[in-house]
Amino acid sequence: MPATFVVVPLWQGSVSARAMSHADGAIAIQGDLPSAATIVVEVPVEAGDSLGTGVRRYSALRRVRERAEEALALVPDWALTIGGDCSASLAAVAHASRRTGGDLAVLWLDAQPDLNTPESSPSGGFGGMTLRAIAGDGAEGLALDETTKVAPARLVLGGIRAIDDEERRFIDEHDVTVLTVEDLSDPTVVVAALEQTGASQVFVHIDLDVLDPSALAGLSYPMPFGIDAAALAALLRAVATRFPLAGAAIAGFAPNSPESANDDLPTILRLVAALTSGDRAARSDEAPEADAV
Repeated sequence: MPATFVVVPLWQGSVSARAMSHADGAIAIQGDLPSAATIVVEVPVEAGDSLGTGVRRYSALRRVRERAEEALALVPDWALTIGGDCSASLAAVAHASRRTGGDLAVLWLDAQPDLNTPESSPSGGFGGMTLRAIAGDGAEGLALDETTKVAPARLVLGGIRAIDDEERRFIDEHDVTVLTVEDLSDPTVVVAALEQTGASQVFVHIDLDVLDPSALAGLSYPMPFGIDAAALAALLRAVATRFPLAGAAIAGFAPNSPESANDDLPTILRLVAALTSGDRAARSDEAPEADAV
């Protein structure tokens, strides 16, 4: 079945001065998605409180996670989540993990690894803790539990260009696979790394700052020397061809204005098309059989 789009205009995981632009970015992308296949998750207007967790805006983040999981439970097959900031991937990975019975690898394409904890985070922003929570470490109600967490051996990080000390320690201790931007330009390298995890299905997370800033203007934390859009689209098509996607997410779109959003949308929609290319291939494979009936 084709993907269902789940739009989560979450901004509370970002500590950028432009944090709320992530909500604008998600809504801008929604405008170009098929309405019949799209579910929108309501995000609280208020920022939320940390409640002593060390996670800024914790109460709002937890509420959005619950609402997103309720929405994802209605999805008949796989979901392409549209954030918001990277926090939107939390519920999406939990859903994918349940669907696959834990037979899941996560390809995390991001300029940062997002592997901090509430204790190590320099900012308290949950966006920088999301993948660590997916691995099962973090604040109660955000960290995935034993039945849904993804083991470090099944994480493949790509395009990482800024790593904090605790993130480096976690990567080294658990021998987490880290691929360079140059590696991402060769899809066979990425596919081989995913095959090495032993998982049969993949969740793909894309923080748009994995792209070089020349490819996309609407980034709250632009970082030079990223991958170009054509190479990223080719990589996504290769992964979607090789593995059934259990889920995917696109996050980190933070346009300065509606006009600049329109300039960036063709690039983002190209990535959406690449992720859903497996759906089109499956329908094409089925078409001759249907004609024969």
